[in-house]
Amino acid sequence: MTAEEQSAAHATTTAPDPVRGGSTTSEEPGRPGNTGRWPATGVFFLNGLTLSTYVVRLGSLKGKHHLSDGQLGLIGMAFAVAALACMQGVGPLTARVGTRPVLRTSLVVMPVLLALIGLVSGVVELVVVVTALGAVHGTTDAAMNTHAVVVERRLGRSMLNGCHAAWSVSAVVASLATAVLERAGVSFATHLAVAAAVLMAGGLLLGRLLVETGMRDCAPTSSPAQRWPGRRRRGGWSRQVVALGLTGTALMVCEGAALGWSAIFLHDSRGASLGLAATAVTAYTGAQAVGRVIGDRLALRYGAPALFRTGGLVAACGLAMALLSPNPVTAIGGFAVAGVGASVLIPLAYSAVGQANADGPEAATLISRFTTFTYAGTLCGPAAIGWAAEFAGLTWTLAALIPVLCAVALLSRLPSQH
Repeated sequence: MTAEEQSAAHATTTAPDPVRGGSTTSEEPGRPGNTGRWPATGVFFLNGLTLSTYVVRLGSLKGKHHLSDGQLGLIGMAFAVAALACMQGVGPLTARVGTRPVLRTSLVVMPVLLALIGLVSGVVELVVVVTALGAVHGTTDAAMNTHAVVVERRLGRSMLNGCHAAWSVSAVVASLATAVLERAGVSFATHLAVAAAVLMAGGLLLGRLLVETGMRDCAPTSSPAQRWPGRRRRGGWSRQVVALGLTGTALMVCEGAALGWSAIFLHDSRGASLGLAATAVTAYTGAQAVGRVIGDRLALRYGAPALFRTGGLVAACGLAMALLSPNPVTAIGGFAVAGVGASVLIPLAYSAVGQANADGPEAATLISRFTTFTYAGTLCGPAAIGWAAEFAGLTWTLAALIPVLCAVALLSRLPSQH
């Protein structure tokens, strides 16, 4: 262990426990020397695995209940609205009780709801269960980012990229597991039940390892005015957080374009086969996962502001390469470059929001507000791309995202993380 890592571990083991007083020295009471980094990363993996398992089986869900595209879209909207609504209450809740109790509960409840999706027989029951899953997922999403920011502040070094890398990896694991189980003839309901059992076991284990994060631990190490001059806040809607939130929305629109439209672009505009075109999504997500694995080390070495600017410009260059190349294989390489560049942007933005809090309890509220912005971009991005493509064509619509990425990279102001 390096001297820097020893210092970070020592700072963690002596961090005050705002719930019991004294100090907290472990991820599990009585286990000294743990920092909480890996359990926090594990929450991202389990939450992502739950959601990804649900998403990749939507086709089976549609067939089982004989749903039209419109009906499936409405069910997805119910999920999204419930998630967005519950995010608004996560800040006050975690400020009062900490993130650990919230996550320990949600990591057990989500698998139960996932299993029920495979078991319910009626559409009305399905809507109720999917809405409940959206509510718990939204709560978990905001709480896990808050938890990770608290642990990051205790460590004194970047770790959000690693957490989001776990989310990216979970999507790959869910898709591969689904492909294997479908080929083996495992039924939809059985798949979700087995996945739920594994996820619940993981959630119960992980819940014991999560560190306490009473929000007074979020107290900033420097004055908010030093990091965010002229700060104004009204229930978490400060000018700086709104600016970062709009940045997050723009980034998620760009990510949604790559995930939802890259294959269509290659097939329709570059004549790629459906199989080859689909690899654009794999290239983007795989490169994104790799970028996030090394992102924390890059942030530590070069600083968050410099890495954010570089990542945004690399993503813009990758997208330009994909759109300008007449060769589908080269275009797929462009989407991979875009994935590498974009990989660090959202994690660094989350970390920046964590740096923006004036006092401990408000940190959770700020992060839940920012999560609302990013989630809105995830939901609205693919649809907005489709509507714009109706008027301007898909190529020009995707090209319009290049100056957006450049503007985000050059104009967004991230605080230096110390």
